[in-house]
Amino acid sequence: MLDEFVFSNREAIIATARARVASRAFPKPSHVELTTGIPLFLDQLGTALRLAQSSDAIAHEKIRESAGQHGRDLLRMGLTIAQVVHDYGDVCQVITEMAIQKKAPISGQEFQTLNLCLDDAIAEAVTAYAQQRERTVAEEGTERLGTLAHELRNLLNTAMLSFESIKSGRVAPGGSTSSVHGRSLIGMRDLIDRSLADVRLDAGQNHVEDISVAELVEEIEVGALLQAKARDVDLAVSSVDRTVTIRGDRQILAAAISNLLQNAFKFTAKHGHVALTTVVSDDRVQFEIADGCGGLPPGTAEELFRPYAQRSPDRSGVGLGLSISRKAAKANGGEIHVRDVPGTGCIFTLDLPRAS
Repeated sequence: MLDEFVFSNREAIIATARARVASRAFPKPSHVELTTGIPLFLDQLGTALRLAQSSDAIAHEKIRESAGQHGRDLLRMGLTIAQVVHDYGDVCQVITEMAIQKKAPISGQEFQTLNLCLDDAIAEAVTAYAQQRERTVAEEGTERLGTLAHELRNLLNTAMLSFESIKSGRVAPGGSTSSVHGRSLIGMRDLIDRSLADVRLDAGQNHVEDISVAELVEEIEVGALLQAKARDVDLAVSSVDRTVTIRGDRQILAAAISNLLQNAFKFTAKHGHVALTTVVSDDRVQFEIADGCGGLPPGTAEELFRPYAQRSPDRSGVGLGLSISRKAAKANGGEIHVRDVPGTGCIFTLDLPRAS
């Protein structure tokens, strides 16, 4: 019986399947896939075979129910749909080859059952995976929308209160209340720009054009100087050769650099210094933003790019800026790196290909 063969040779099948999956070029196998995923695949397939053997007719519904739960488990493990399909196929191929090699008494009908179980299992696991993924994306979208509305409401309330104080004449137009009002308006503008860039990135709506790096930096500098003044931070911006160009989406790249600058202003102490330096080589253009945050604790660099990550008692913003900047860089053929300068601060680098 095929289900008995799978049970008695479980460890050998797992070892052989792991070796086969590990040698696969695409999709690249993950550690979780090799250590946890393959045994789960085999156990789920064994369950499907036992269900099929328990009745003259294949219990399609029960197989699909089992596979559906498995598909949801795979999503929680972080596996992709491509890995699901390939791994099911690899495990079944190993079972077939090992049965032939060992001359196991398995009938053609049982091999047909194996293929039918495989078909049911893949179809339902992929379907359940996709449905769970859609729910996850919808929940994340709802969370992001709620967070955006909350932040906008807070900034709007602050702007309205400060405006009323200024309009009533109780405070001077050039005083600290006016600064609060200005910061609130800048915060709303930045939040809207960042959210629009995030929506366009998720939708894949990139408008690619040739961009003058000097013009892009000058455009960003105008708003950045206002933010630096509101934060009581000095900003230095280096000049750029006006012949240097990059190709990409101007709005998205401007939002990415602006997000990096906002992050720098947020974590730099009052009267501190932030610098935007553009480094140009034959084939790359690097935008370096140096802040005065004092340096990073060990092992926290990569965590900065996680959505909603916040590393400061200053909880302004929603913790999406760096995550969106990294998505923007990748969407335009680049990458973002962070370098720690202990005792001084960090240098975030947006590295993009230079246009020929």
